Amino acid sequence: MAFPIAATPSPAGSPAANPPYSGTFIPEIWSGKLLEKFYAATVLAAISNTDYEGEIKKYGDKVIIRTIPTLTIRDYQATQAILLERPSSNVINLLIDQGKYFAAILDDVMRVQADMDLLDMWADDASEQLKIAIDTQILAAVPAQVDALNKGVTAGKISGNINLGKATAPITVGPADASGVSGIISLLIDMGVCLDEQNVPETGRWAVLPAWAVGMLLKSDVRAANIMGDATSALRNGRVGTISRFTIYQSNLLPTAVESTKTAFHILAGHNSGLTFASQLTEMETLRVESTFGTLMRGLQVYGFKVLKPESIVDAYVVR
Repeated sequence: MAFPIAATPSPAGSPAANPPYSGTFIPEIWSGKLLEKFYAATVLAAISNTDYEGEIKKYGDKVIIRTIPTLTIRDYQATQAILLERPSSNVINLLIDQGKYFAAILDDVMRVQADMDLLDMWADDASEQLKIAIDTQILAAVPAQVDALNKGVTAGKISGNINLGKATAPITVGPADASGVSGIISLLIDMGVCLDEQNVPETGRWAVLPAWAVGMLLKSDVRAANIMGDATSALRNGRVGTISRFTIYQSNLLPTAVESTKTAFHILAGHNSGLTFASQLTEMETLRVESTFGTLMRGLQVYGFKVLKPESIVDAYVVR
C-alpha cells in the first residue's frame, strides 16, 4: 500500500496507544454512523460505482480488474478458411492507497461541564469534513483522466467539432446562447452528444454543476418534456431533475482556475460506470490519553478511486 511517509516524527508528548476507553462511547456503532453519513452526504456516491469495494475488503489493498477484449469481425466466404484469434484483455489495478484521518481530545473537565454531547457533535463535523476533503480530491483528479475525445475545443468522437473549452480558452456559459436556448442547457446537450458518440448508455448518466449553473437551470425554461425526459417540471419542490438524460447534482467542490481574472470551472458529466470508488477501512475509536485527563477520539478513512472508462466521462471548462 503506497501511503506517503511522514517527513518528521510525531512531536514529543503526542498520545500513545493505550487500552480502549471503557465508557459509554461504542466505537463500532460510531464507525457505522460515520460511514453512513459520508455516503449519504457526498456527491461522489451518486456519480461513481462501488462494484469492487467488497473484493478489496475481502482480498486486500489491490484488485485486478479484467477488461472485456474487442473481437475482430471479418467477412465470411464459403470457400475461405476462417481466421482464429486468441482474445486477451488489459487489466486495471485499483489500489487502496489514499487515507485521511482526524484526531481530537476531549478533556474530562470539558466533558463534565458541557451541556451537550461534544463527542457526538465532533463526529458529525468530522463526517462532513471527510466528505469535503475526499470529494474535493477526487473531483480535481477526474478531468485529467477524461478521454481526449470528450474534452477540449474539438470534442466528439465522430463529429470532432464540439467546443467544450480548454486551459487558456474556456467557453462562456450565459443565460442564453445565440438561438435563445439557455447556455447551460445547450452545454449539457453537447456533453450528451459526446457520450452518445462514445456509445455510452443513457441510463445512469449524471452531471455535476456549480451552484451558479444550477441557478441558470432554475431560471430557464426547463419544463419541456423533450428536455426533461418526462412530463414533470424540473422545478418540482425546488429540485433540479433530469435534463438532457442527465441527473443533475450540485457541488461547490468542482475544480477551478483563474482565466483572465475570471474563475473557470470544470463541469463534469458522465455515466456511473466511468468512475469507481472503494473504501476498505473506516475506523472510529476512543482512547484514554496518557499525558492528560481526557479522551482521544480519532477516525480513519482508507480508500481508493480510479477512472475505469475515460470515454464515459465528459469535461467542460467554462466561465460564467
